[in-house]
Amino acid sequence: MEFDFDALPAADRYRLLTSFVVPRPIALVTTRAPSGHDNAAPMSFFNVFAQEPPILILGIQGRAGGVEKDTTANLRRTGEFVVNMVDASLAERMIICSTALASEVDELKLAGLTAVPALQVNAARVAESPCAMECRVEQIIDYPGRAIVLGRVVQMHVRDDCLDTAGRYVVPEVYQPIARLHADNYIIPDRQFQLKKSADMTAAEAEFLAGLPR
Repeated sequence: MEFDFDALPAADRYRLLTSFVVPRPIALVTTRAPSGHDNAAPMSFFNVFAQEPPILILGIQGRAGGVEKDTTANLRRTGEFVVNMVDASLAERMIICSTALASEVDELKLAGLTAVPALQVNAARVAESPCAMECRVEQIIDYPGRAIVLGRVVQMHVRDDCLDTAGRYVVPEVYQPIARLHADNYIIPDRQFQLKKSADMTAAEAEFLAGLPR
């Protein structure tokens, strides 16, 4: 099958993209509302794109009629937000936060999640999250009805049991964030395997890199 995206309705583009670009990790994004309460909304158009600078990216769809979601309006105003990773223990409460509600609703309270003040940004992090990343807005790219947000990570909070004793590597049996597939389907990475380059490929790579200008 072939699909010309210029001729395809937006709903069909969404269906195809979100069905085949999977799994996508869930960012439970917390921001500060104008009245001072917490706003929380999950995003599956999310990933990490660089370590230097440390950049995360969010794709936030607006509401019908071009009205921005609270998350977008809040991070435009404050320039700050927190990405809270979601594991199976938080899944049901994350879905509560996905409900479209009035701006004055505190989704963290509604979902029974614990708000903890961030260290470097004006937003709360979720205490129950296995990993939370405080971010400052680096750039916002606007399209009709959608904002692409690049956020620079300035602080990361990791639950102790998610890392090995040296604090370097994730313990896969412990840190198992959920990710979205298509529609209402999600997955947990509970089966992992390793892939390594062969000795020949490793040697060829080392030879190539050694010949590059320094």
